[in-house]
Amino acid sequence: MSTPTVIAGQMDAKGLRIAIVATRFNDFIVDRLVGGAVDFLERHGLDTANLTIVRIPGAFELPLVCRKLAASRTYDGIVALGAVIRGATPHFDYVCAEASKGIAQTMLEHETPVGFGLLTCDSIDQAIERAGSKAGNKGVEAAAAMLETIRVLEQL
Repeated sequence: MSTPTVIAGQMDAKGLRIAIVATRFNDFIVDRLVGGAVDFLERHGLDTANLTIVRIPGAFELPLVCRKLAASRTYDGIVALGAVIRGATPHFDYVCAEASKGIAQTMLEHETPVGFGLLTCDSIDQAIERAGSKAGNKGVEAAAAMLETIRVLEQL
């Protein structure tokens, strides 16, 4: 009986060029996501000389900036970080939907892995939980997903 071919990404960031795009809106949350992502990438071998952090106004701008970075072909991967917290109007729904859709389109269009670290939370407490307390740090998870995807794509 034959065995299947298994393709899996290694968590090794050595030699990669990475961009982190982080929103300033809700920066008290986003800064913790950035810190988690940077720490993860450094612990997995990324030379910080190959790391660019781009600060932008808010989540709605994430797709445009990620697309511009991906189109430059300068970066092996991108981590998109932000936090949208539900308010009293439908604004939350529009921002979250369009930012998510645009980030996904960027990944597909440019074949550049983008770690999705946009928190979409119903409350500040939920955001705090996802930025390094009870629910872990979603910046770390986004960086890990991006890194593993880079290494899988190299094998395809």
